[in-house]
Amino acid sequence: MKVFKISVILVVLSCGFSTNVLAQNKAESTKRPNIVIIISDDHAYQAISAYGNNLVQTPNIDRIAKEGVLFNKGYVTNSICGPSRAVILTGKYSHKNGFKDNENSRFDGSQDSFVKQLGASGYQTAWIGKWHLETKPQGFDFWQILPNQGQYYNPEFDMMDGSKKRNEGYVSDVIEDVSENWLNNRDQEKPFCLVIGHKATHRTWIPDTQDLGKFDTVTFPLPANFYDNYKDREAAKVQDMSISTTMQMGYDLKMFGGENEANKDGNIARMNLEQRQKFDAYYSPVEADLKAKNLSGKTLVEWKYQRYMRDYMSTAVSLDRNIGRTLDYLDKNGLTENTIVIYLSDQGFYLGEHGWFDKRFIYEESFRTPMMMRYPGVIKPGTVSNNFVMNLDIAPTMLDAAGVSIPKDEQGQSMLPLFKDKKAKGRDAIYYHYYENGEHSVSPHFGVRTKRYKLIRFYKRVSSWELYDLQKDPNEMHNLYGKKGYEKITNYMNLQLKKLIDQYDDQDAKQLLKGD
Repeated sequence: MKVFKISVILVVLSCGFSTNVLAQNKAESTKRPNIVIIISDDHAYQAISAYGNNLVQTPNIDRIAKEGVLFNKGYVTNSICGPSRAVILTGKYSHKNGFKDNENSRFDGSQDSFVKQLGASGYQTAWIGKWHLETKPQGFDFWQILPNQGQYYNPEFDMMDGSKKRNEGYVSDVIEDVSENWLNNRDQEKPFCLVIGHKATHRTWIPDTQDLGKFDTVTFPLPANFYDNYKDREAAKVQDMSISTTMQMGYDLKMFGGENEANKDGNIARMNLEQRQKFDAYYSPVEADLKAKNLSGKTLVEWKYQRYMRDYMSTAVSLDRNIGRTLDYLDKNGLTENTIVIYLSDQGFYLGEHGWFDKRFIYEESFRTPMMMRYPGVIKPGTVSNNFVMNLDIAPTMLDAAGVSIPKDEQGQSMLPLFKDKKAKGRDAIYYHYYENGEHSVSPHFGVRTKRYKLIRFYKRVSSWELYDLQKDPNEMHNLYGKKGYEKITNYMNLQLKKLIDQYDDQDAKQLLKGD
């Protein structure tokens, strides 16, 4: 078997590294790929030019796809920040790794992770940036993480010695600076796994000062279902994540109504004088114009949408720029041909579809996530994959690439056979389970998606079923559950759902179905 010199670089929101190192021949270890995982936060696939958005340009994210594979069907198991990172680390669904939601869960760092497995096999490991798992990282040689959600300006970091450190600058730049510093000082005799966890593009979408106004000349078209009435979709009716009523003029859109109110916002108050002057110089005229227009009704709602999109996309500019810095670092240091680079978001995000922002639902915009991977010598440049892949698959894929045995209790699948074996067959269906029953009033639910259909079971806040024909109804507007003529499809999808519940041993879902 030919051995390629490969470096694996994954940019992800969270990652773990172990300090246990098995004795290994130095020459052998240098043949193993490095890994860089880059994870963004709430970055929608709809906001990436590689996925067809012509109003924005993400050249550096696109570069990873052009030089590797673009996954058109990348999905998550549970569309919310902390749980997604836990799944990436462990290769297990939320009910197996124990981190089900952001309200009641704390990550048990003593459990196994792909980073610990890599560390035990000779890798040097690090997690830098957003972590958001309520406990400190375990099993890494190095970590430096943002407390909780972190801040956009002059962010504070939790350090390994228990101290806190404030770094002047914009968060995307700072995270990249720390990452490059670690790469400069790592043990170059060992392969490495670096997880870069970016805060961008998480709410409240505060751009770097150099990116303010980047999209002010762009008018973003309203999604076709922006004014969705949620007919026959009970869970959608009770959610609290709409641009019209939930999005806040001050907190989200920086229309504070005065300097004193702006000073009460911690994100704004922590800016230094130069940052604050640039911030005020941009947003003050926007707010003055808004007051002069005295908007109301749909006109105001659509104004809020345009401001949301302009801030969100401008925040993403710094994310893409710093991903470019990561790629440039690899180029300049002769690591590109020996490194795997993976980019993904912790989940998808709503950019006005159904009138929403945020995530959580199994509907496509939050269930589906951007994902691309560059693996020189293994993945042909310019590859486009329509196979179902999940964040669940990151852990086994990295272990497979590193030549480490995949633990039997990991529930994901290595993606590498899709590129090495022409006969390899991907998934026919994927499973999802969302648990949180608090913020944004999204009802817990689980469901299954096949290539054409999606079946959903909501519980707790709302008890209902939904069925969609994604071929005829890609925007998921028409609930077919219980409709005449769909009995056979419903029965088939129920069987698929039960099959995956059994496969992944989801006892909570199994008990709920017993009552139906």
